[in-house]
Amino acid sequence: MRDDDRLLDLPDAEFGSGVVGVCDICGERQAVIILQKERFRLCVLDFLNKTWTKTEKKPSAPASLYRSERVWFPTDAVPGGRAPAIVLSPTKTIRHPVVLVTPEVYGITTTLLDAAIRFAREGFEVLLPDLGKTEGIGLSQHVALRAGRTLRGGVVASSASVAHLVALYRDGLKYLQSREMVDPARSAVFGVSYGGALALALAAESTSLSAAAVAYPMPVAPASLPALVTAPVLLVRGASDRGAERAERQLRASPAAATARFVSVPGARHGFLARDLRAYDLARAESAWAQIVAFLKERLMPAPPTPPPPPNRQAAVAVTPATASRPATPSPTADAPAAPTAPVSAP
Repeated sequence: MRDDDRLLDLPDAEFGSGVVGVCDICGERQAVIILQKERFRLCVLDFLNKTWTKTEKKPSAPASLYRSERVWFPTDAVPGGRAPAIVLSPTKTIRHPVVLVTPEVYGITTTLLDAAIRFAREGFEVLLPDLGKTEGIGLSQHVALRAGRTLRGGVVASSASVAHLVALYRDGLKYLQSREMVDPARSAVFGVSYGGALALALAAESTSLSAAAVAYPMPVAPASLPALVTAPVLLVRGASDRGAERAERQLRASPAAATARFVSVPGARHGFLARDLRAYDLARAESAWAQIVAFLKERLMPAPPTPPPPPNRQAAVAVTPATASRPATPSPTADAPAAPTAPVSAP
């Protein structure tokens, strides 16, 4: 039985965060996430781990592909000097590439949790800032993001509120790159919707990124901002999403288009990756996730170079001009008798 099949009869439950209830996995009463479409309640860490605590697995069962933990990373962008986040770390003991997920002011949503889990299962170390519990993040950033798109044609990267969020993510990326068992030279950023615009704003000022992946991002202001992005970009959007279409036109008009990839999903709308929204489409979402993961693996986990072919052991002997002009010594044949040998006399 899959996790999604363990459903509860919650006809009046609505999607949200910070709801107090009993977690369906650990059985403890605490703040839980209610998923309206899937109809079960999970606390954040158990949702990330996707494992049942009361398992019937026998000893020596394979270890999970990743583990999750709540951390606080240092930053000057908040009054307290540190911000909360969730880190997903692969359990394989090798240096992992890293992916920073850039939420918008809604904080940790099912889409971002879904992305973090998928990336961690593929071997990426993921940092997901928890804006809902970050001091100094709230209404002003929410208004600034939407007012910029409505009044100025895009998310204004130079506004104080947006710069505040970008600075927070910049410090989060720095912390992620400093963790043990990570490879800081292989770093990427991922965001959706307004978080996608923030991901592009961060990529425009960070030269340490190897890739940036965004899903149906909002346009940015000024429109020339994507020209500062040096990392290869993957932009995925629904074919009927006008806001993301404008963001795509901005990126196509910049020099970054030379290394960028664009995926338009037919029939998809804005938010088609979010399981808790009506725009969610399972087939289209899975296809988009597969392309996002493949792009990040291509940029951050390149295949090893093909080894040279083994040398030919039956190499032909080179013929020099001297040996070529020398007359060949006739060898004895069956028709010509061999030369007689001298008799050996006894002493």
